[in-house]
Amino acid sequence: MLTSDNVREAVDEYGDMLYRLCLVMLRNTADAEDAVQETFIKYMLSSPPFNDDEHEKAWLITVASNKCRDMLRSRKRHCAESEDILRNYPADSDDRGVFEALTEVPEKFRIVLTLHYVEGYKVDEIAKMLGRTSSAVKMRLAKGRKLLEEKLK
Repeated sequence: MLTSDNVREAVDEYGDMLYRLCLVMLRNTADAEDAVQETFIKYMLSSPPFNDDEHEKAWLITVASNKCRDMLRSRKRHCAESEDILRNYPADSDDRGVFEALTEVPEKFRIVLTLHYVEGYKVDEIAKMLGRTSSAVKMRLAKGRKLLEEKLK
């Protein structure tokens, strides 16, 4: 059973990472905040049992990315925010150009690139989270890298 302390710890541990993921996917701060909030609400209400911290993190990433996909499908009311807002988020100035380019890559590539290169998940783990085959994830990573490289030129 989850306690308020467990939820607070999860928010402290994973909140920023989930926000970055949602911001990259949605390109809108308000929607990213909503997606993260709804992810933690689902976490509180369902209180799923986890095998370990990595299982908990994977569950949160899956819920957040699914919520972002749902929001993208139904998005009609918000436009993507200006690059100025996104430019302020990464702390390292070297990462800013990559971060901006990443927001311009189509969503299906953006999510695998973010999970692999930003969050450090392996191909098999990403495949499991997204319900895809490992070869599909590898292909999306390869295509995503090419698209990202084009954006960075």
